[in-house]
Amino acid sequence: MKTAMELRVGNVAMVDSAPMVVQKCEFHKSGRNASVVRMKLKNLLSNTVTEAVYRADEKFDMAALEQENCTYSYYADPLYVFMDSEYNQIEVEADCMSEVMNYLIDGMEDICKLTSYNNKVISVELPTIVVREIEYTEPAVRGDTSGKIMKLARLKGTSYQIQVAAFVEIGDMIEVDTRTNEFKKRA
Repeated sequence: MKTAMELRVGNVAMVDSAPMVVQKCEFHKSGRNASVVRMKLKNLLSNTVTEAVYRADEKFDMAALEQENCTYSYYADPLYVFMDSEYNQIEVEADCMSEVMNYLIDGMEDICKLTSYNNKVISVELPTIVVREIEYTEPAVRGDTSGKIMKLARLKGTSYQIQVAAFVEIGDMIEVDTRTNEFKKRA
């Protein structure tokens, strides 16, 4: 158990029998009143965000989350199928995937991290950097070197579009930061 004052951003606490991740946490101490903690919490089961104020000495149970490394196998409408190290198949609903779907390709070798609560997958995380092939992009305009010139490119297998540098061409392998959806460099 932790008090409200001990909670930090990223902690998962049980609030009204629901696992909530702390997104923002501010401690306030007033001269007259008791100390309070203002928190922004996201429900991991329903993905709703709430803001609440708690006394600094109020106690919270910490949620027991399980994390497992898996590889993405294939899409079986409406579920995404992952495989763990013991070759067990884990099915994940699309609403738990968020922006991860933009980088998933069948049989990819990148290791994904599945976070589950009570044997239900609540989130999927990709590695920070993934390498993907460019399926289509417009040719660069010759002579345009007046700074950081970017153009749209479509990733192979997902049809997701990102901004890439002007020198990137069709068939190039690029590194993409999955947290910010930004082009990093040619691989």
